[in-house]
Amino acid sequence: MNHGTDGKHMGMRYLVTGCAGFIGSTLTDTLLAAGHEVVGVDCFTDYYERSRKEHNLEQARQYDGFALHELDLASDRLEDVSDGVDGVFHLAAQAGVRASWGSEFDTYTRCNILATQRLLETLSTRNESRPRVVYASSSSIYGNALRRPTHESATPAPVSPYGVTKLAAEHLCSTYHHNHGIPVASLRFFTVYGERQRPDMAFHRFIRSALAGEQIVVFGDGHQSRDFTYVGDIVSGCLAAMRSTINAATYNLGGGSTVTVRETLDLLSDILDADVDVRYTDAQLGDVRHTSADTTSAHTEIGFTTSVTLAEGLAREVRWMRDEFL
Repeated sequence: MNHGTDGKHMGMRYLVTGCAGFIGSTLTDTLLAAGHEVVGVDCFTDYYERSRKEHNLEQARQYDGFALHELDLASDRLEDVSDGVDGVFHLAAQAGVRASWGSEFDTYTRCNILATQRLLETLSTRNESRPRVVYASSSSIYGNALRRPTHESATPAPVSPYGVTKLAAEHLCSTYHHNHGIPVASLRFFTVYGERQRPDMAFHRFIRSALAGEQIVVFGDGHQSRDFTYVGDIVSGCLAAMRSTINAATYNLGGGSTVTVRETLDLLSDILDADVDVRYTDAQLGDVRHTSADTTSAHTEIGFTTSVTLAEGLAREVRWMRDEFL
């Protein structure tokens, strides 16, 4: 715990893995602005350009309370970054459903499963009390859920290797809780969007193509639906889970309204006040047809709520991309 020279409480000290990513950097900035210290860890994988991730950290680097450690959770020593932290936000992972097939699966097992196991193992050996872990899981663990909105009690049935690795990491969190007493909360994120979104993600691709006057390519017929969730609401959910006193839990974090891809493209056209040129192509392996989150448990048990509508959140992402890329 961090104290000022006058002895007054100045905030907590948190470890954020994946701190340079889309969600991780947004969380890091929020924690620092609230007066906390952040020990940031990122290995800067080549899934997309390092320059984007460095840019994500520009605001965090202005704070004395931020320390960046470039290391690999799957192989490097972790004791130094985990000692003395009050809580851990574990967001580091190899992202991407479509890229997780074939020879790339080794990267997913390393970054999503082995890295999680080594982090939890390191925390389990701490002599002091075990810090709470908030793990960033994914709606991909459900696959094509039979019931929507989907409750956490639904039987997981991932349809992509990525989803399999995220579910395996959830099980590791549960295992280390039951055997080593690590307090954990696994949060299943539903289709996160907003400022700093990764360049491979749908909204980023759609907006960039539209701003450039290029054709938008959609995988599938556009009638597939998603529970789109604004990044700021996801961060609020992470903070709520960290504040919770529940020692082992799994929660859905969703935006609260499920819309089709075609409807989001209509909304994007309205925001841009221009027609968008769209081409529909074959669906990709591992893409599910529909997602919809039942967030009753998260609302009831940790007070999770959403505050940003899809229209407002998409407009914010458009403004960000105009500022960044035009």
